[in-house]
Amino acid sequence: MSGGENETNEASCPSKANRFSDDESRWQALLRRDAEADGAFYYAVRTTGVYCRPSCAARRAKRENVRFFTSCAQAERAGFRACKRCRPNQSSLVHHHSDAVAQACRILEKAEEPPSLAELADTVGMSPHHFHRVFKAIAGVTPKDYAQEQRARRVRDKLSEGATVTEAMHSAGFASNGRFYASASKELGMTPSAFRAGGQGVSIRFSVGECSLGSILVAATDKGVCAIFLGDDPDELARELQRRFPKAKIEGGDSSFDSWVAQVVALVENPARGLDLPLDIRGTAFQMRIWEALRQIPLGSTASYAEIAARIGMPQAARAVAGACAANPIAVAIPCHRVVRTDESLSGYRWGVQRKAELLKRERQS
Repeated sequence: MSGGENETNEASCPSKANRFSDDESRWQALLRRDAEADGAFYYAVRTTGVYCRPSCAARRAKRENVRFFTSCAQAERAGFRACKRCRPNQSSLVHHHSDAVAQACRILEKAEEPPSLAELADTVGMSPHHFHRVFKAIAGVTPKDYAQEQRARRVRDKLSEGATVTEAMHSAGFASNGRFYASASKELGMTPSAFRAGGQGVSIRFSVGECSLGSILVAATDKGVCAIFLGDDPDELARELQRRFPKAKIEGGDSSFDSWVAQVVALVENPARGLDLPLDIRGTAFQMRIWEALRQIPLGSTASYAEIAARIGMPQAARAVAGACAANPIAVAIPCHRVVRTDESLSGYRWGVQRKAELLKRERQS
């Protein structure tokens, strides 16, 4: 990749460049070997005549010997040559791997019959073992799991469009009923016919209570809590549950279920208590990966969307992380409120930014 190409790429990422717009922020990024700063700027060392990426593992230079540049071309015009270790004027190995995984994902998304691991690896020019490791590190799931999720997505789409179960089965590329039902039921959280019927045949208990943050709805299947909604209008919360499962058997919880609601309310009021209830978490493979990462954020702490993306091995997926947070149906128990912007400011929250701020305040005080 030439210096000119680097200049073009940087121009398309103004937000990243703005984060490292002064020499002090650039120096701090260099000290951290911050991979997020790669592409935003480059640094050169007068004593060696070499320029590098901020994340380069080379021995740190003294501050007085360092100069910063916004592009490879600029550094080369000043007389510096590219580092042979981090190769700043070439696509990084991370980008190469990301491109290979993206290519494989496109193949899996379109294939009626998923190719084998060996076939996929050969297509992107890697050995099967290496490709499997790289794919899981970047996508967060194995190629097989990703292929299964794409099949499940096609099933969901077809059933939502009104297709018959048989039509959905063939559209998703399943050759037998047995394989179809074994896979689809697991991914949909219910039988395909029940999904097509809007949850028909699925029993969901729910109850609406009050807490200091307003109204709170708790709903559960026989597997565990499947929804926790916060809001101002109890009736609207109930309607939202009905929209998610339009044909499910939704009924009010009995006195034993009220104890579940009490535990959730207690969690809201005093986060340090924790929640000892089973959860029935349903989502795509990617969403499940994100939601599990959210549950690993310690009480009283926060993480940025970029940090969560990095933790699941997908550093470029911050926006997708935000989407998964917005789709989270189990408030508080899956703590999407602990995810903030990189500058630690509060971003949007499905249940209201003020509730997000109050939840974080309570957790810090716990």
